[in-house]
Amino acid sequence: MKFDLYAKGDRELPDYSTNDKTHDPKLYIPSEELINSVNVALALGQPLLLTGEPGTGKTQLAKHVAWYFNLGTPIRYNAQTTSTASDLFYQYDALRHFQYAQNQNEILSPDDIEKRFINYKGRLGEAILAKKRMVVLIDEIDKAPRDFPNDLLAAIEDMRFSVPEINKLHESEPSKKPVIIITSNSEKNLPDAFLRRVIYYHIPFPDHTLLLKILKAKVDDWKDADLENIIDHFEKIRNNKLGVLKKKPATAELIGWSSLLQKIKFDAQKLKDIKTLNDTEKKQLKLSYSVLAKTKDDLRTLVEAIEGKRRR
Repeated sequence: MKFDLYAKGDRELPDYSTNDKTHDPKLYIPSEELINSVNVALALGQPLLLTGEPGTGKTQLAKHVAWYFNLGTPIRYNAQTTSTASDLFYQYDALRHFQYAQNQNEILSPDDIEKRFINYKGRLGEAILAKKRMVVLIDEIDKAPRDFPNDLLAAIEDMRFSVPEINKLHESEPSKKPVIIITSNSEKNLPDAFLRRVIYYHIPFPDHTLLLKILKAKVDDWKDADLENIIDHFEKIRNNKLGVLKKKPATAELIGWSSLLQKIKFDAQKLKDIKTLNDTEKKQLKLSYSVLAKTKDDLRTLVEAIEGKRRR
């Protein structure tokens, strides 16, 4: 794979082929403990709250569960600092409605207002209106205001919501209750009342054996011995053996890194001892570290490790 197109003035972009396996939900490999937590949540009809490092598969689990139970594409709602309980169900475009009312003499019926100015897509309201079971992912709930989690649980338990702008109540049958998966990056504590009404599981970082299974499923054409070397080197980085990092790379970065090493035809056997790398191999490995490092200092730490320097 050429990396000098821009530098050499080649203005023809190279063909880019995506790795369809990277985000394939059927290739997601949950641990036995995570499977058990999903089963408990399904048995009790309660939301599953997931915590864990970014990149450990919290969001991908929703896609996997939807695929496994043939529930279609999951609905994903990204919590914001301004999110309210009503935002979770629908979005009302008050400005457009006001502008319409100012410019038109026609008086709209509630159904017309709903059709023109109320949007349920990408929200829990869509799942309730669908009248069928779906997976709803509420991502990064810890970013939402303090009252949001408790308001959310109350709404989920009733499986109904009102739209006061049109004086309408929407509700779903208990048998059509969606599967709710909630993620949190633990940036702030969630209310105790909320935590008592969810099934909780913390996704730990995968061990060596699970990382090997994940890479074998997600990345083609590597030999097992090569994958072992890639994981060994990756674990040295995560365990600060090459220098102390501020942001440790996660599973998603490992998959991307192994794919890049393959594209640049880097010999994974050379990762056993980076002191033996020649100049070309050092240059390749330094380039690849931009996938793993997420800050200027961390990238410098890894680059200096190749040169035999150890930053603390």
